[in-house]
Amino acid sequence: MKLSEKIIELRKANGMTQEELAAICNVSRQSISKWEADIALPETEKLLILGETFGVSMDILLKDELTLNVVKNVHSCGSNAIQKKKPELYEGILIKESIVDDSIIDCLHIHKIELWNSGGNPKYWTVLFFTSDRKDLPERFSKVMLSGPDKDENWFVDFKTGNDKYIVFKDKILKYQIGNLAEKEYVCNECRKLGISDEQMNWPE
Repeated sequence: MKLSEKIIELRKANGMTQEELAAICNVSRQSISKWEADIALPETEKLLILGETFGVSMDILLKDELTLNVVKNVHSCGSNAIQKKKPELYEGILIKESIVDDSIIDCLHIHKIELWNSGGNPKYWTVLFFTSDRKDLPERFSKVMLSGPDKDENWFVDFKTGNDKYIVFKDKILKYQIGNLAEKEYVCNECRKLGISDEQMNWPE
């Protein structure tokens, strides 16, 4: 189910008109109409308002394969039920369009979403700022990252735990200790071999 379809269904389930939802989001009714017609995407701030208004998380809104019937159940049963927060091991950034299997998002706790205008195809990138307590997260990411025969088709996700920085591609896990220039240079050289530019390696530490 697309984001546009979820907005329609959630709005109607909450008995709201487009005008009422527009007032909550501080946008025009025409903006709501465009969101629901899949003509435009809500800005990050508006996505957060939608999530808060309808009581759903950002990954629920953004994950196309997840239906709203599932949303109604996860708070009361199953492995996704809301529980006491566990210590976070990893924190990083994931571009949703860089993965081939959205189920990896179930392993993440999403704290913030940004929509980046890439100027390419797809026009927008959905950027997820996450933490996770899954110890096998690097291995899980290495199974779902997008890759291809050309170097410009290799995508990576970057995240860290403590002083360790991870750069993970399809079937390749790179790691260096933050502050260790020799280890970082090795990782950067490996990234260059996979077609990653120095500009793309300006990841946060």
